Amino acid sequence: MGRLIVEQVITADGYAADSDGGIDFFEALVRPDEHGVVDLNDAEQLEYVSQAEAILFGATTYRMFADYWPGVDPAVEHVAELIERLPKFVVSNTLTQAPWGDGSIELLRGDGVEQAAALKERFGAVIVWGSLVLTDALFAAGLVDELHLRVVPTLLGEGRSFTPAGLGERPLELDRVVPRPGGVVSLRYRVG
Repeated sequence: MGRLIVEQVITADGYAADSDGGIDFFEALVRPDEHGVVDLNDAEQLEYVSQAEAILFGATTYRMFADYWPGVDPAVEHVAELIERLPKFVVSNTLTQAPWGDGSIELLRGDGVEQAAALKERFGAVIVWGSLVLTDALFAAGLVDELHLRVVPTLLGEGRSFTPAGLGERPLELDRVVPRPGGVVSLRYRVG
């Protein structure tokens, strides 16, 4: 069975969205460092994505990715080539199609937990970015094997947590810490 890897961008106080569902704090990911450098081709991110065999989205994150990534120049953002090449899936019972650039990606219907479990059977490593409603269900079902957090140096005070209410205690084993430009810290945990 493969691994299910969830990556979330969160504030330093643990929110994945503000109280209105906005993610403007993501701008911290592209803040220049003290030398004026913005590292969009983060080697750690490239290494992490290169181990994936598939990408799974919920409907909202799929829309954001489909609006942006198909037209990105891989020479500018190296991870774009990996995102383009990997098989991509979106779990949704409301979407009628899933366009991606000049083509489309596979639209999965039904229970997101069942669909994610089936993908874990087919692929060695499946990445889920954002997709808060889907990842809530995946955490609750105990399907998440790794958690990657990109912590941005911002406090919101309130908002949407990246885990579901009532999840209960889940032990995490810290596997890696990588400081990034602009004060962002990448954390990788194994989920127990």
